[in-house]
Amino acid sequence: MTLLRRPRSDAGMVSAFTIAIAAGLLALLGLVTDGGLVLAAKVEASGQAQEAARAGARNLDLAKLRTDRTMQLGPGEAQSAADTYLRAAGATGQVRATTQEVTVTVERTQRTQLLSLVGITSLRVTATATARAAWQEGTS
Repeated sequence: MTLLRRPRSDAGMVSAFTIAIAAGLLALLGLVTDGGLVLAAKVEASGQAQEAARAGARNLDLAKLRTDRTMQLGPGEAQSAADTYLRAAGATGQVRATTQEVTVTVERTQRTQLLSLVGITSLRVTATATARAAWQEGTS
């Protein structure tokens, strides 16, 4: 009767597997945690861009509106109002205003928490919003 022999040694095999699984779980945790932070930063930047664009779009060219009832923006005033809103909100970005619309792009950098362990220390987030002056329904 022959006995089955065990392989020489499998010591350390579980350790390598455990290290690989732990590293994978840590990477996944980093993606979830830092991904959530980046998503929150994107939502905040989007809100700031929308509000700044609305602040700019409130600046109608009143002389034009009164003389020929043409709805258009004063581009200089609109850009200034949007820039002022961004500064007050502590945001940085670019503002472009025409006689028809105000477009605001907010840029920010979100520092990472766990992904910095693998060399990704920050992620860039941008959000763009456009607002136009328009007649409110039911008014003339």
